[in-house]
Amino acid sequence: MRDLYISDEWTRRFAELVDKHFKFGDEENLLYLNAGTGTHTFELRERLDDKLNIFATCEDEEMLTIARDKATALKSTVEFGTDTFESDSFDAVIGDASFVRPEELGEFFDEAVRVAEPGANVGVMTVSSGSFGEVFSLLWEVLFNEDLGDHGHEAERMITELPTVSDIEQMAKRSGLVNLETFTANEVFEYDDGEALVNSPLVQDFLLPVWLRTLSEDEKERVTEGLAKLVDAEDGSLSFRFSVKATLATGEKG
Repeated sequence: MRDLYISDEWTRRFAELVDKHFKFGDEENLLYLNAGTGTHTFELRERLDDKLNIFATCEDEEMLTIARDKATALKSTVEFGTDTFESDSFDAVIGDASFVRPEELGEFFDEAVRVAEPGANVGVMTVSSGSFGEVFSLLWEVLFNEDLGDHGHEAERMITELPTVSDIEQMAKRSGLVNLETFTANEVFEYDDGEALVNSPLVQDFLLPVWLRTLSEDEKERVTEGLAKLVDAEDGSLSFRFSVKATLATGEKG
């Protein structure tokens, strides 16, 4: 699913921020953290100087296998692994934190900066506050109607735990980045109806499990069904849209 659906529907939108704003110079070694199945790293390999060595880590063994198979098929020189690298090893680091939980984002910044050489460019992609508002408002109503999530407090948690751009900048500074810049793009996701929304791989397999992680399996099923019905009741024959604020923070290791 990550390769067939998520890479194009989700990751591409964050990767475009890197393509537009991350500054490459005469780097020799680039590390890409959370490269998924490698799609963006292969694009960078095609675009950047052949003298640049590209290394990438994958989130799990399944994605690592797929990425390595793709590299073999494409005859790409990108090297994939799940290893932990030594500190101060790379003169450029890119990290995809778009699926990293908000409470773990600070640690992700720490790791991205740790493996970078002093003066290296570092860029981290993530989701910032203001995202998913259209979905969260409906989830709030479903949770309240179903008497779940402590009368809607779970929906409030979903909203408030997403970091603001200022929060992201503070994390980057605490991790040791200087000369910070942040870039945000408002990305819109559209679905024909409620069923299409809750059955999409992005929502069903990647977003809802995180949003509803404190609920039981039965409760999750009730909320999912309720969400689909409420979307249709609210929007009728119209398609349903939600927006995501894709954010890239870039800086240099101080």
